[in-house]
Amino acid sequence: MKVGYIQTSPVFGEKERNFNEVKKQSKNLKADLIVLPELFATGYTFTSKEEAVSLAEDLKSETAQFLIEMAKTTEAVLVAGFIEKARGSIYNSAMIASSEAVLGSYRKIHLYNKEKFWFSPGNKPLNVYKIKGVNIGIMICFDWIFPETARTLALLGADIIAHPANLVMPFCQKAMTIRCLENRVFAITSNRIGEEKRGDNHFKFTGRSQITSCDSEILSTAPTDENFVDIIDIDILKAKDKKLNKINDIFEDRRVEFYNAILKGGNYVNESK
Repeated sequence: MKVGYIQTSPVFGEKERNFNEVKKQSKNLKADLIVLPELFATGYTFTSKEEAVSLAEDLKSETAQFLIEMAKTTEAVLVAGFIEKARGSIYNSAMIASSEAVLGSYRKIHLYNKEKFWFSPGNKPLNVYKIKGVNIGIMICFDWIFPETARTLALLGADIIAHPANLVMPFCQKAMTIRCLENRVFAITSNRIGEEKRGDNHFKFTGRSQITSCDSEILSTAPTDENFVDIIDIDILKAKDKKLNKINDIFEDRRVEFYNAILKGGNYVNESK
């Protein structure tokens, strides 16, 4: 399966310009799955919730149509971040689109920093989409720090985790080697580059988009400060095999009866029974 990412440097609020940059970078590109960064069309650093609302879209928006057209020219399924509006709320979301339609969206469940001022927390369950016989799960940026996110997607059957991101901390790329190893999944982390200074906010994004294998090998890594595209071939059958050796299977060996612990009076109590 041919998978990859497009690492970009969006200009805040200029959707058409950001679309054109992705088009430029994807010229003559062919793949099965391509991941774009979190909020790739709008930029990230809002000065108010009202500003975020003004850039929000539904699943029939110009960004949706752009991704469908991209899917047609690249022959790939696209996963990309956008601001989703629904029923009076806005979410930091990612949509998945084929050449025929938007297949669905995921709303980020773990909001980072001032995102809590701009967005409502995600209210859709984690989900897996079957594309060409391959199961694709989606998480967004800061979801990486919660191991339950990747584990839930893996338990749902994900072979690949598509991971749009606007990373500002330096830890994620290393952590993804563990997320992939402990779940035997591939991951495509598509990050952005550049800086945004708006109002009293200043974010510097780390780049280094990455494709990580199910045995923790880094198969592709991008520069910290350049727009970058990479498409590689992966053997998806490796992600479908959850055995570490002839005896140990990472899912069959789980002891879930010991995992349901809560904190009571300073002590963890197992309430599985």
